Amino acid sequence: MENCCGLLTSKQEPVPLKSVEVELEVRDHVATVVSTLNYENKEDKPLEAVFVFPMPGDAAVCHFSATIGQTQIVAEVKEKQKAREEYDDALSSGQQAFLLEESDQSPDIFSLSVGSLPPGESASIRLEYVTELAVQADEGLRFVLPAVLNPRYHPQGSEGVQVTSVPASLVPYSLSFSARVSSPRPVSKVESNCPMDPLKYLNTEQSQATVKLAAGHKFDKDVELLIYYKDAHQPTAVVEAGQTSAKPGTLMGDPLVMLSLYPEFPQAVMSSLASCGEFVFLLDRSGSMGVPMNNNEGSQTRIGSARDTLLLLLKSIPMGCYFNIYSFGSSYEHIFPKSVEYSEKTMEEALKKVEGMEDDLGGTEILEALKHIYSQACIPNQPRQLFVFTDGEVGNTKEVINLVKKNSASHRCFSFGIGEGASSALINGLAKEGGGHAQFITGIDRMQPKVMQSLRFALQPAVVDISVKWDLPKGVSVSVLSPPITTLFQGQRSLIYAQLTGQSPKAAEGSVTVKYSLAGHPSQNKLHFNLKPAEDSGLTVHRLAARTLIRSLEMVEDEEVVEGGEPDEGVKKKKVVELSVQSGVSSAFTAFIAVNKGSGETIQGPLVRRNVPTPMPMMAMCGGGASGGRMMGRPIPRMVSCSMPMRRTVMEASPSAQMVNVGGMKSCSMPKRRTVMEASPSAQMVNVGVMEAQSCKSMESCGRMKTLLTAMRRTVSSCVRRPTSKGVVQRESLNCSLDIEPQQPPRDPLLQLVSLQKASGCWELDPALAAAVGKTSEEVENTKPASENKEVWATILALIWLHGFKMDAQKEWELLAMKAVSWLRAPNAPCVAECVEAGNTLLGCKVQKDALGI
Repeated sequence: MENCCGLLTSKQEPVPLKSVEVELEVRDHVATVVSTLNYENKEDKPLEAVFVFPMPGDAAVCHFSATIGQTQIVAEVKEKQKAREEYDDALSSGQQAFLLEESDQSPDIFSLSVGSLPPGESASIRLEYVTELAVQADEGLRFVLPAVLNPRYHPQGSEGVQVTSVPASLVPYSLSFSARVSSPRPVSKVESNCPMDPLKYLNTEQSQATVKLAAGHKFDKDVELLIYYKDAHQPTAVVEAGQTSAKPGTLMGDPLVMLSLYPEFPQAVMSSLASCGEFVFLLDRSGSMGVPMNNNEGSQTRIGSARDTLLLLLKSIPMGCYFNIYSFGSSYEHIFPKSVEYSEKTMEEALKKVEGMEDDLGGTEILEALKHIYSQACIPNQPRQLFVFTDGEVGNTKEVINLVKKNSASHRCFSFGIGEGASSALINGLAKEGGGHAQFITGIDRMQPKVMQSLRFALQPAVVDISVKWDLPKGVSVSVLSPPITTLFQGQRSLIYAQLTGQSPKAAEGSVTVKYSLAGHPSQNKLHFNLKPAEDSGLTVHRLAARTLIRSLEMVEDEEVVEGGEPDEGVKKKKVVELSVQSGVSSAFTAFIAVNKGSGETIQGPLVRRNVPTPMPMMAMCGGGASGGRMMGRPIPRMVSCSMPMRRTVMEASPSAQMVNVGGMKSCSMPKRRTVMEASPSAQMVNVGVMEAQSCKSMESCGRMKTLLTAMRRTVSSCVRRPTSKGVVQRESLNCSLDIEPQQPPRDPLLQLVSLQKASGCWELDPALAAAVGKTSEEVENTKPASENKEVWATILALIWLHGFKMDAQKEWELLAMKAVSWLRAPNAPCVAECVEAGNTLLGCKVQKDALGI
């Protein structure tokens, strides 16, 4: 019997990864992250440790090295298949080797293989990446260290990524995290969703500060930092010198400039929101949407929060617009056959359907729903705005983003990542290629204010005719490396990377002018910058620029990349590999490989594979999960211990790995690695149902647990689905009740009031409105000014209540309040002042008429 010692997985296998140390350095809006992973083999046989883990989707991985004893081995970037073969050859010959590769399916998943770690030996792995920090609605800069890797749903027939997960409380290694922040402007504060030690300033100007994660991180959430600067987000330019060892005229040999632009639009234009548009809302209804938004007791589920958000959206879009609501899982549904004009009738019909939406559509197959949306003809003079709500647990990320890119000329896409571990590659990619804006809702965040900010962006006049003009000294030319800017939003950053070629005189200056048209008004922003390279910037800008170029090339279809006028399917890969190797930045077609050739000692004995688990939050264990093409329709406990092997070339062709799905919990015995190149058969899956695979002594006991858990589900209604063409599912409601119905929490007072608003923007005077503002029907009726009609009185009461009691949630209701004010400004309210005075008296408020906007 194997002697297990040290840290163990849930399957009682020793884990060679002991600790992870992360050091973050933030300079203005760019972050450099250095992670050190410490391994130790406490077994009596040589090990191969395989760790699949999440990374920010837009990170540029630029360094990978291993230290064994006093020896450091720095990895090289090579074409992926060559790197894999070199790794396998090294293991076959008894050498130590280290491989870091990006997933073929999604750029936010990496696999780290530590090969031939002898008994009793330790190794430290160091990897480094750089990334830009996203600007939030409150002007904070968001950094996320992904600690949670949700299992990704893969459509049938597609190959997934091998992932080993355990509950967050059972993660068998520790995490330490420290951050150093510096900026030309003072650091006003740093916030986090995790316990942090107090912020320490390093100078009197408070422009440098440090903070670190408190001990005992639970791995139940990603580590998120929000960094705030005083006088934040001024346009800046950073010029970085080229690499001295690189050839002039190449990407790494020439100076590069990174421009950060923050357009400021005229207030008069920004206050006039569009009154037209086609709004298409696409909602994830997979099983994983049934988990709570956070770990707090009584927390709302993701699908519940999404329903409330759709209520606010449907109340806030203007009259004259068109809309439709799609939802997707293993199939997709839509409320209307095609988008319909927004009216009281269509709004009410949609809201009734939304109220019945549950996390009951199975998997996370978003692609077919998107294809159907794009197949619908656009409505003339109604710009299409697509809002996507998902927890991001999809496996075919690149295919989805490519589809959005192909249709980018016909719409804007606003994306929302819900919950811990949502794929940043998917959420950011949808918005970037769709010309929209991305938001992430994690921890105790409320979904509604973030979504309403994006609705504001969607209603803003579109910025068109964007052009960038450079003015540089004689002898200096510029090559823009970034894709053309296609969208600009108020207060949001736009980045431009450019290569500067030629010699410039000392103290020379350049400038760049961005011109655009907004609501028919031509505007421009100009930025002057010094051409002298900044000191101590290293190669950060070069690596970010290389990452931008690599991602752009990866998104291009093969037939679009030509050499000598002739299409060549291998041209794109060739260009990406050349750029990746030259810059030392990872890509989908390359990998980092390091082989320890210096010891001269051959490692003896069979090699045992150990999969290092990633954390799965406890709340995710109570939701639906991902599987290799099929999922349970409702949330029940799950564990995922693996999916399909990422690399088959070195997997033993012995009996297939059998996957046990315990009501959404998957456990899998991985085939052991051999040192020869053999293909492994596909993993097989069997459905069962308890918290841990080991507690299932037989299929019969697993079936009983599944039955018990199924009976405990809260079911409002069950449905028979009749498949139609193209995967659309029609529903027939079957009224079904349970003996035990959990008591529903009272509805939020704000949402209660919002639900009563009419599509035109007004409220009706009825008992429901009186209850929503905390009064009786008699009190509301008796205090109405005699000269005013009931709808005007009800609408003013609602506005006073919002301003008097819900100013902390103003971002959530300000658009629907603007609709109400527009309705009042029409020839509807001759005695507004009298109504405002009476309403304040009734509700005990002191809201001024001007504050209401009427």
